[in-house]
Amino acid sequence: MLDNLMRPLRAFQPAYVPLIMVYFAYGALGLIDVTRDFWIKEKLQLSPADLASIGVWLTLPWTIKMVFGELVDCVPIFGSRRKAYILIGALFTAAGLLTLAGAAGGWLVFLRPDHLYVLGALLIVLGTVIQDVVADAMSTEVVSRVDAQGEPRPDNEVRSELGMVQVLGRLALSAGIVAVAGLSGVLAGVFDRETVFLMGLAIPAISVTGTLLVRKEPTEIRPLDWRILGGGLIFGAMVLAIALGGVPFGQEAIFVLSMIVICGMLVFVTRELDHKSRMAILYTSIIIFAFRATPGVGDGYFWWTLDILKFDENFYGALRQTGAVLAILGMWLFSRQLTEYSVTKTLFWLAIIGTLLATPSLALYYGVQEWTERTFGFGARTIALVDTVASSPFAQLSMIPLLTLIAFYAPPGHRATWFALMASLMNLALAAGQLQTKYLNQIFAVQRGEYTELGGLLIAALAIGFILPIGTILLFGRRV
Repeated sequence: MLDNLMRPLRAFQPAYVPLIMVYFAYGALGLIDVTRDFWIKEKLQLSPADLASIGVWLTLPWTIKMVFGELVDCVPIFGSRRKAYILIGALFTAAGLLTLAGAAGGWLVFLRPDHLYVLGALLIVLGTVIQDVVADAMSTEVVSRVDAQGEPRPDNEVRSELGMVQVLGRLALSAGIVAVAGLSGVLAGVFDRETVFLMGLAIPAISVTGTLLVRKEPTEIRPLDWRILGGGLIFGAMVLAIALGGVPFGQEAIFVLSMIVICGMLVFVTRELDHKSRMAILYTSIIIFAFRATPGVGDGYFWWTLDILKFDENFYGALRQTGAVLAILGMWLFSRQLTEYSVTKTLFWLAIIGTLLATPSLALYYGVQEWTERTFGFGARTIALVDTVASSPFAQLSMIPLLTLIAFYAPPGHRATWFALMASLMNLALAAGQLQTKYLNQIFAVQRGEYTELGGLLIAALAIGFILPIGTILLFGRRV
């Protein structure tokens, strides 16, 4: 236990500081969340439908993340492909915060406040995506693949160090979230909206400070691949057109189009690798996709806890705060297992444990809280809290092996593009899970105040969430 406790500290190296600061700043952007949400409700004229439509625009930079990855890999700015892009991302984020502050304070009037909100939010997203692409690329570069004599290092050593970098990056991201989770509400209650947005300028300043510590730029140079750059831009335009055009089965169409484009680009990026590495990447991608593509239950269970179990906002707030803190502790304490053990074996056991830890929700629906109340003196809230304590670290823990695999197979000269494409694939897997959630909710229709179908929905989601990743790992795990 002591070794696990000290391992992240011993593994830390000064070269990791810049990317850790970027990840921390990403998580700390939540500082303005409460203020922004209240400002929208109080001052803007946007309806829920309007906000949903705006959400399509705000996801577009993430959808075309491979475009930014290609630029970061191939287009130096003042000779830099890391520092310069972190600075550019920070400037976008700062411009977005200033736009929101100007709209809230009334000193920006060249657009209506509603339009200024869209502009400011889009600038913040652009800044976040650019910096995230750079940090992902750096996370594959800070670990040397050769020793002091120039000989290749053993794969297990490289993979272990890359895994620890991912652990430290997730820890930094989670620390940023936890650092501002409570503070965002306090600031929203004490200061006016304009002031809080201006306070948010401290966040991009954190990542800019990290650029001062970047000592090494990548040496691999390759020409711009217009198939990736142009294809990504065309792809983003098509996704936006489908999303806003009311196309029948639009979500399914976007999913299929995204799968074709991303898989095609992954073939381009890996075409120079040997056959063995390409096959390992293929099977790794399949496992990653299956592990992430499991369905959820949807909002029906949440409604049920509010209506039947009488959970309230304060209780859910406590659960989320508890989960965020425990995610950090879980990553810290299990860092050795996550970075040294077989990736497929780790994912296999995480899938089993995750399924077991999802059963309390099913048990609550079938009334286990009534028995525990009579027998042990505790009820639904205690069960939910204990379940959160037990399960909350595993959502973040499962990310570490996946990110380690991605970092390990990142091709030289394509590291930013590769990470961006694999991140898009992981997000696409989440979309597959969301589609399955939609289909399950159509089969087991749960309405507000009517929860007779919820039990079947919970069982179906639990079964698919176990069978899909376990079956895929058993089928392809030995080939990674």
